[in-house]
Amino acid sequence: MIDYSIPELDVKNKVSDTEWQTRVELAAAYRLMVMHGWDDLIHTHISARIPGTEALLINAFGLTFEEVTASNLVKIDIEGNILDPDCPFNINPAGFTIHSAVHKARHDDQCALHLHHPDAIAIASLPQGLQPYSQYSAFALASMAYHSYEGLAVNHDEIKRLQDDLGTANFMLLRNHGALTMGKTIGDAFMHMYDLIMACMVQVKLMGSNEDIIKVDQSIIDGIKAQADIVHTGQTGGQKTWPAMMRRVKRVYPNFDQ
Repeated sequence: MIDYSIPELDVKNKVSDTEWQTRVELAAAYRLMVMHGWDDLIHTHISARIPGTEALLINAFGLTFEEVTASNLVKIDIEGNILDPDCPFNINPAGFTIHSAVHKARHDDQCALHLHHPDAIAIASLPQGLQPYSQYSAFALASMAYHSYEGLAVNHDEIKRLQDDLGTANFMLLRNHGALTMGKTIGDAFMHMYDLIMACMVQVKLMGSNEDIIKVDQSIIDGIKAQADIVHTGQTGGQKTWPAMMRRVKRVYPNFDQ
């Protein structure tokens, strides 16, 4: 009979306090994807750099996002090599191409979050992309990039093109594919993705209205990045919202941090 069980791991006492905190927050981010309906079976990824190191944490390939825990996250180097010889899991090479590219280019960012949300794919697949139809879109458009679809992300040559297209942006729409956000913390990357997904959902709704749509003026978008850095990251955004999200995850999934 096939054994479908998941190996139970406990690495809390085998890693540094900094790594453990990163594991707990990253596991929470995976559970938030489920809670928001943003997961895609076992696909897509969130990766996080362990502060003070070049090591990354990412989900084990084959686990659903509600099965991700702090202990079963996989520690890898920037090339995707698994650093724990006793790790019973492997990682998705297609997903890691995207994450290795952005982590190599953005050393000051801790977290990269990649989703296949249907509304994000829809907006990414329009020639005009995201439009300034909402406050959410204004946040995203203040730091937006696009990357053309090249098939499954297994081609090493795509890394340079991904890096060049991303540049310094915190938001990226992957044409015909999905969305990517960057953050100096895991909470920041989550808040950026929340804004981007909400912006795409609003645009999809408006496109079906057959009504004229009022656009946010470009002058507002030009000045909104500084406001967004306060409202959705920094002292009153990510640093306030993220602890609330951690508490929400703990209420729904009491064992995610094991």
